Amino acid sequence: MRHLPRPPSPERSAEVRRRFAEEARSERPDLSTLCLLVGAQADGALDEAGLDAAQMELDRLAGQLPFRPGSPEAWAAALRDLLGERYGFHGSASDYRRLESSLLHEVLRRRRGLPILLSVVWLEVARRAGAPVYGVALPGHFVVGFGPEDGQVLADPFDGGRVLSGNDAEVLVAGATGAGLSPSMLVPAAPLDVVARVLNNVRAWAAARPERSDVGLWAIELALLLPAHPARLRYERARLLVQRGEFSAGAGELDAYAEVVAAVDEAAAEQVRAEARAARALLN
Repeated sequence: MRHLPRPPSPERSAEVRRRFAEEARSERPDLSTLCLLVGAQADGALDEAGLDAAQMELDRLAGQLPFRPGSPEAWAAALRDLLGERYGFHGSASDYRRLESSLLHEVLRRRRGLPILLSVVWLEVARRAGAPVYGVALPGHFVVGFGPEDGQVLADPFDGGRVLSGNDAEVLVAGATGAGLSPSMLVPAAPLDVVARVLNNVRAWAAARPERSDVGLWAIELALLLPAHPARLRYERARLLVQRGEFSAGAGELDAYAEVVAAVDEAAAEQVRAEARAARALLN
C-alpha cells in the first residue's frame, strides 16, 4: 500500500517557509529551489542532502544534452530525446490522483508527474544547458516553449516532450476549457506564477480529500508567502482553520478578512462576519 509523504517537524517547517519566502522575494527567484522547498514542506524525509541531490540530478541531466543544438526545433527535439525517450519522463491520468505528482523531488525520482512539474524538469534541465526556454501556462495544461515569439516551438512534457505542431495547442486548450487559443496564452510564464500554479494544484488535490486538510493548509500558507497573491487566500485559510476545528483562530482570521472586504463591499463583509460568529458559537 502506498503511503503519503509525512510532514516535517514544526522546526523544519518553519525553516523551509523562511527560505521559501526569502527565495520568492529575491531579485531572480529560482524555480527549482522554490519547487523543491514545496516538496520539503510536504515531505519531512526531504532533508538538505535530498535537496542538493535533486539539484545535482537536474545538473546531471543537463550535462547529457548535446552542446547548443541550434534552432528552437533542435532544442525541443534534444529535450524530447533525452527526457522523454531515454529517461521516460511523462504523465498519465492516474498521476492527477497523487500528491507526489506535484513534488519536484518525487517527479525526478518517479519520472512521472503533472504537466506543470514535468515542465519544470524540462525548463530547469534546458535552462542549465543554455536553451532559449520558458514555461507556457495554457489553460488546463502547462507546456514549454522554445525560441522567440515569431518562431515559437511548443513541446508537451506530459506527452514525453512531443513537439506540438499545427493546431495542437488549440486542441489542448479547447479540450481543457472549451475556449479558443489566444496569443496572450502563449506568453512566457514567470517563475513565481509557475509556483503559484503548482500550489493551486496541491490545494485542489487536498480539497478533494477533506481528511488531508493539513496539506491544503500548508499549500495556502506557502502561497501567502509569495509577493503577489489573491486576498481571497486569507479567506480560504480562515475557512480551512474552522473546518479543522480551530474555531477561534479561524474566526479571528474571518474578522480580519471582513475588514479588508468592507472597504469595497460592506454586504459581503457582513456575510464573512456572520461566518466568524458562527465559528465562535462552535466553541460553546
